[in-house]
Amino acid sequence: MEEATFGAGCFWGVEAAFGKVEGVVETEVGFMGGTLPDPSYRQVCTGRTGHAEVVHVSYDPSVVTYGELLDVFWRIHNPTQRDGQGWDVGPQYRSVIFFYTPEQQAAAQESLSKLQDSGKYDQPIATAVEPASTFWRAEEYHQRYVEKHGLNLCPLTAVRRERADCRGVTRPRARRGWRSARGRPARWPPSCAGNRPSAGPAIVAVREHGPDRPS
Repeated sequence: MEEATFGAGCFWGVEAAFGKVEGVVETEVGFMGGTLPDPSYRQVCTGRTGHAEVVHVSYDPSVVTYGELLDVFWRIHNPTQRDGQGWDVGPQYRSVIFFYTPEQQAAAQESLSKLQDSGKYDQPIATAVEPASTFWRAEEYHQRYVEKHGLNLCPLTAVRRERADCRGVTRPRARRGWRSARGRPARWPPSCAGNRPSAGPAIVAVREHGPDRPS
């Protein structure tokens, strides 16, 4: 078994995407790349701990290769957006690949260069390639959030959100008629720094308020 860690915006949707990949044995969401030991979601949400929301992937390399995981990573978010994904803005939502071996580092950098040279994006790739550090597992209610709540992933263009911040002043609203996989009206909590969206193929999960939602 081998491991890989990716940051591509809100970790709920990212985990759901990797969890569907054949050969991925286990996924966990958490934080990496910061300075504060064992941070809480609430602390990371401030954007001041230096951590990124990440998904730690355990996979069977005889079934799925690291290169194929990189393909998934590029496909599920907009790597040209710096310090954010869509409506979620802040360094905790940055695009980042954390490598564990020199081979992973080389593969990630080669993959990034190929994507940049492909002409797919008009803007430069903002994804960072960094050595893996301690993975701090997020609170249990974040784990497999999309799966446990029967939620769909939705394109950012299908959602209309109001400005919000970590104080939870406003409550974003989903487009009228949009529903979760269980048929309930979709609800969104305040993001850590909801600003104007940027165009791109970013994918996010429908969010609900968690027990340690910033207030």
